[in-house]
Amino acid sequence: MTLTKLNIEQLIELCKSSNQSAQLEVYNRYYKAMYNTSLRIVKDSYDAEDIMQDSFLLAFTKLDTLKDVKTFGAWLKRIVINNSIYHYKKNSKYANVPLDDVLYKVEENNDGIDSDFEFTNLKAQQVIQTMKTLKENYQICLTLHLIEGYDHEEICDIMNISHANCRTMISRAKDSLRQKLELVV
Repeated sequence: MTLTKLNIEQLIELCKSSNQSAQLEVYNRYYKAMYNTSLRIVKDSYDAEDIMQDSFLLAFTKLDTLKDVKTFGAWLKRIVINNSIYHYKKNSKYANVPLDDVLYKVEENNDGIDSDFEFTNLKAQQVIQTMKTLKENYQICLTLHLIEGYDHEEICDIMNISHANCRTMISRAKDSLRQKLELVV
């Protein structure tokens, strides 16, 4: 009897004994659905494919923890979803905000840096270009605080830093930006 005619319970039993042909058959039956599930979460086809393949590898190594073979599809989908969410959070947590896309927000929020320095004649593009020259963590915290409008507690959670460290970093980033902008003007 060929593997394509076996039901999933029989295939899983063969997979538990490391039968690679059975693993390939299981993969062929489920990979499209698992890829689409991951793609809906991570929104990148290459990442979705990697996550899907990693999830199959994990599932094949953890088959002994599967309590009911009949629930294999749901169990595998849960693994894919968990891996996709983890990947999405990991990559979006520190994702750089495209500053060119939020140009209008800089113009609205330029008084948030400090009112003692005159920014009225400074073009938003100069601010963006100058922000790009700051250290990466300064760019991130200023973008989150001034452009995206996050408060200190939210920035602490996003950047995984203490409240004191957050306040210090924002203050130093503002000072650094101010100094660099003074050189531009």
